[in-house]
Amino acid sequence: MLKGTKLYSIFTGTCPVCQNESMYTSPNMYNPKKTQEMHERCSHCDTKYKIEPSFFYGAMYVSYGVGVALAIATFVISNYIFKLGRLNIFFAIMAIMILGLPVIIRLSRNIWINLFMSYDKEKAE
Repeated sequence: MLKGTKLYSIFTGTCPVCQNESMYTSPNMYNPKKTQEMHERCSHCDTKYKIEPSFFYGAMYVSYGVGVALAIATFVISNYIFKLGRLNIFFAIMAIMILGLPVIIRLSRNIWINLFMSYDKEKAE
């Protein structure tokens, strides 16, 4: 349904150009050694993922925004829905940030690469 959109590529971690293959070597993002490990190129459309050396350093800026959004969402849910105290809200935010770190890393990389590449219907076929 969403295939062909940037949202599809961002949330699935697929190639931003053809959206047929995962950019990551391991589907398990909670494996610390393989969280950031990516293929060099897409085997379907031959797109090179690292456009230049240190390309994904820019994803650090995106990860800051994603992390802040996740912390704010945790605060709102903890405070207004569960009505927790300040210390418990703090612990909830820390737990979510630590457990969500691999998700934040991959999501920020996916967002960053999708800022520079777009879906190409011809390469997808």
